[in-house]
Amino acid sequence: MKKLFPVLLLALLAGCAGPDVQQYKAQQPVLDLAAYFHGTTDAWGMFQRRGGTVEKRFHVVITGTGGDGALTLDEQFQYDDGSTQRRVWHLTRGADGRWRGRADDVKGEALGELAGNALRWQYTLLLPVGGSTYEMAFDDWMFLIDDCTMINRASMAKFGVELGQVTLMFRRRACAR
Repeated sequence: MKKLFPVLLLALLAGCAGPDVQQYKAQQPVLDLAAYFHGTTDAWGMFQRRGGTVEKRFHVVITGTGGDGALTLDEQFQYDDGSTQRRVWHLTRGADGRWRGRADDVKGEALGELAGNALRWQYTLLLPVGGSTYEMAFDDWMFLIDDCTMINRASMAKFGVELGQVTLMFRRRACAR
């Protein structure tokens, strides 16, 4: 039994690792993050609790600016309860092609990897609830559907336990013309 425990533990941890973004490297269209978010993009989304109940719905207007491996995303949120929020992401593309990002409500640095039509972001969001702030681990996946549309699904967890999911649909305004 003593010899079996480490093997079982390793198998359990390997099962929690999740998919590798590289499995999407042949998928088309290829996502160019800076090109997709250049200009104004609208997104509509919702937060669902672990059991599937929709807790919040929202609309986001995103203004993307920058160039030469740098991208700023100014996100303006409008929630279904009338509340608003602003998040400004400052993103840079490294020599290895990976993206790094910072925002005021993100602890440390967000790390992103692109492959084909997919982007996987991983970061810790500082989430205010009542009078407290909680550190939530986000595993954020974005998939480019066509030149105008992207779908985003993020898992939000605390201590490794998924508490809910955020789903968004992005649409570039330049495509509405």
